Order: sequence, then structure tokens, then C-alpha cells
Amino acid sequence: MHGTNCQRARTIPDNNAPMREGHRWLTLATLCIGVLIAQVDTSVVNLAVQPIGSDLQADVGALQWVVDSYNLVYAVLLLSGGLLADLYGRRLTFMAGAAVFTAASLLCAFAPSTAILVGGRALTGVGAALLLPASLAIIRVAWPDAKERARAMGIWAGCNGLAFVIGPTLGGMLIARFGWRSIFLVVVPFGLTALTLAPPAIAESSDPHGRHFDAAGQLFGALAPGGFAVAAIESHGAWQAAIGALALAALSLGLFLKIEARRGDAALVPPDIFRAPAFRGAMVATTGMTFGMYGVLFLTPLTWQNAGMLGPIGAGVGLMPMAVVFMLVSPFSGALKGKFGTAALTGGGVAVIGCGLLLIGAMAPARSIAATEIGLTLTGLGMGLATGPLMDTAVSTVRTARAGTAAALINVARMVGATVGVAVLGAVFALGGGETYGLLLAMLLGGTVQLASAAVVWMATRLATDHERPEPS
Repeated sequence: MHGTNCQRARTIPDNNAPMREGHRWLTLATLCIGVLIAQVDTSVVNLAVQPIGSDLQADVGALQWVVDSYNLVYAVLLLSGGLLADLYGRRLTFMAGAAVFTAASLLCAFAPSTAILVGGRALTGVGAALLLPASLAIIRVAWPDAKERARAMGIWAGCNGLAFVIGPTLGGMLIARFGWRSIFLVVVPFGLTALTLAPPAIAESSDPHGRHFDAAGQLFGALAPGGFAVAAIESHGAWQAAIGALALAALSLGLFLKIEARRGDAALVPPDIFRAPAFRGAMVATTGMTFGMYGVLFLTPLTWQNAGMLGPIGAGVGLMPMAVVFMLVSPFSGALKGKFGTAALTGGGVAVIGCGLLLIGAMAPARSIAATEIGLTLTGLGMGLATGPLMDTAVSTVRTARAGTAAALINVARMVGATVGVAVLGAVFALGGGETYGLLLAMLLGGTVQLASAAVVWMATRLATDHERPEPS
């Protein structure tokens, strides 16, 4: 133990010390602004697809890549973003991400063609891949006390819900009044604010611990999630490309695991990071959680509009209860975790999401918007209860030196769950003939996945023991 402490003193500089109490709210506000610019931007772009197509004379395939280029690049570079945060500085990486995201948003706003717009969206994916893992890792370093960190994580997670609340409303108003380019311009002042606040608000920290930028690991670590993302994107329109991408992803994942096993502690993703049952459970539960959530966000408004029950604006309003409950509950998840325990909040929260999906599916034949709203409210409640504790579990069960990598991995889990959820549940919806029966089958599958994920994280968290937790930093 003495040798470990000596090594830690050599490799972790003094500026890794926790920030003063007076700076923490400013730190959290800065991190939350970073989360908001990424999530709001993502949530409003879908609303602008039609006017973008009309203005830039873009076909459906090109418009799909306006949306998907962000998701693909974000997926590919997440692990790199997490490693860069640990190696070269979490504040530096956060600021680099905010700067790239802001500059890319300007490029999107003034894009004269679809190709440049797609390139700008890809660059925003680069910014998000740097910004979001660094943001989570900073919370791990700045709040060493578990109870205080859980509260900060709950507030951070609540910003995701806030983005879902204000994104569609703000985006719709901006597009109607100022045109589609305004949705990218509105991000710029927030990005500049985050860049301005970061130097005084965030203490720099880094933990190289003998790791470095491994080219082979980076390559296959990018190809694996990227291949899975392409397979999900192309699964509806080009199944041959989807199968090829899936095969490439599987091969890349096998090679990545082989390379990482050889490198040990110096690996991009050190194998020992998965030894903690609670970390593995958080990964599974996060994947399952976004699998169901994004499936609901995709299929419910589609069903309403296909059945003639609601128009586009009404469908957006119909999703508001889920987002509002998510936003309101998340800040209290830390306190609830302290009272009821991690297993209850993570497993119970994901189970509540499952119940919401099952209710939506069961009431699909009745075409009852009221019953669907109850199911959506349950989904938002479960997200609010589980998201913060799951993020906290991921970054808290590893050493501080691995905080960036852990944050990247939990975001990979979110991305995989979201893309696979939309693809798989969308395919089940289509096989069921769409509308009523398709929604019933998709929600039954989604709810079952949620309940299974809840059971996994419950058991994994209960198995966690004191000696498996990270040493104090």
C-alpha cells in the first residue's frame, strides 16, 4: 500500500486536489452548460430535417446523414475522448470539446451545401466525444465525497431531461421564426460561456499512470462501436451494408480485446476496469435503459401521427410529461440513493421504465393517449431515478486515474443502447405492421429488456463489496 501511494504522489499532481466549496456550484454550472449544448443540439436537429432538405435541395439519404454523422463520429471517438481526458487534462479536454462543438455549430449555421453541413455535424460529434466524458470525469475528481458526488451527478443528469424539455420547443420556435440555421447559431453563446467559465471554475487534473495514445487500440476501439452504429443506421434501408458493418464491428471488437489484454494497465481500456460487478451492472443497465427510452421516443410519436391522433406539434407536446418528470426527479436521485441504496435506485429505476413501456404496449389496442401518457410519465420517472446513480456508479467504482475512460465507456453504453434500440424496436414495429400491433410488440420487447437489465444491475450492485471499490484519491 505504501508503494502504491508513492506512485500516486509521483503521477498525480497537486492540482488534482478537490476544489474549494465556493467554486463547486460554478464548476457544476459550467459542466451542465456543456451537457446542455450537446443534448439540445441533438434534440432539435430532427425538427429541422424537412426545411434543410427544401433549402439545400437534399434527398432523404443526405438528410439521414445530417443526423447520423453526429452519432457515428461521437460513437467512434468516445474512447479516445476519455483517454485524452485522463492523459492530458480533463479541463483541457472539456474546453477543447466545447471549442470544437462551438466552431462546428457555426460551420453548420452557414453551410452552403449539404456536404458541408454533414461535415459540420461530424465535427460536432468530435466535440461531444471530447466534452461529455471529460465532464463526467471532472465530477469524479471534484466531488471526492460519495454523497456530495451523487447529488452533483443527479443535477448533471437532470440537464439531459432539461434538454429534452426545452430542445423541441425552442427548436420549433427558432425554425418557425428565423429558419433552420438559427438552431445551430443558438448554441454558440452557450459554448462561449462554457469556454469562458472553465479556466476559473474547473481545476485541471490528469492521471497518465503509464498509459499513452495506443494507435492499434484506438483504431479497433473506434471501428467496433462505429461498425455497430453503421449497422444500426443502415439496418432499415441497406441490409447488406448493415451485415458487413456488423461483421467488421465484431472482428474489430475481438482484435481490440486481444490487444487490450496484452497491454494490461497501459491499455486504452484496462481489462481490470470490468472486474467490479457494479461497473459491469451499470454498463448493462445503461445500455438497456437507453434501448427502451430511445425506442419510445422514436415509436410513440410515429404511432400517434400515423394513426392521425396527433400532428407533429401535438406529438412533441405529448412527449413533454416524460421529459419534465425526468428533469424534476434527477436532482433528487443522489439523496434518494443515500436513503435507499444504489441497488434500489438503479435497479428500481430501470424496472419503472420497463413498467412504463409495458403499459404503453398493453394499452396500444385501446388507442388511449391518456394511458400512453401514464406510461411515458413512468418512463421519465425511471430515467430520473436511475440515470444519475448509474453514471455515478460507473465513475465511482474505478480509480480516479480511470475516470475519463469509465465516463467514455458508460457513454458508449448509452450510445449502443440508443442506436440498437431504435433499430431493433423499429424493426419489430415494422414487422408487426406498424401502428397498434407493431407498437404492442415493440413495447413488450422493450419492457422485457428493461426488466432484465434491472435484475442484472440489482444483483451486480448487491454483489459489490468494499474491497472491490477504488482506493481513495
